[in-house]
Amino acid sequence: MADKFDEWAVVELMGRVRRAGRLTEQVIAGHGFLRLEIPNGDKWVTQLVSPTAVYAITPTTEAMAREAAAMWHPQPVSRWELEPAKPSARDSYDSDGEPPW
Repeated sequence: MADKFDEWAVVELMGRVRRAGRLTEQVIAGHGFLRLEIPNGDKWVTQLVSPTAVYAITPTTEAMAREAAAMWHPQPVSRWELEPAKPSARDSYDSDGEPPW
């Protein structure tokens, strides 16, 4: 059995995205992912990456990974601003609580 991967690394993803941090393996729902723990000051950002999206992995030192992570930190997740769905006739009810159909 091979040892689990657990290294500081630069990870290059399809779409010309680079991330750096502590890279390990994680299984979710029976599928393997790469778990990248990205240092962000005194906090960490976690990204789970499908191995099929990886172009290259370059193991490196912790110091170099931290320096790179500071330049390539991911944007925080934000809520999509979508217009609320308009109610349809099926969504409306009569005053007695019964549907109109």
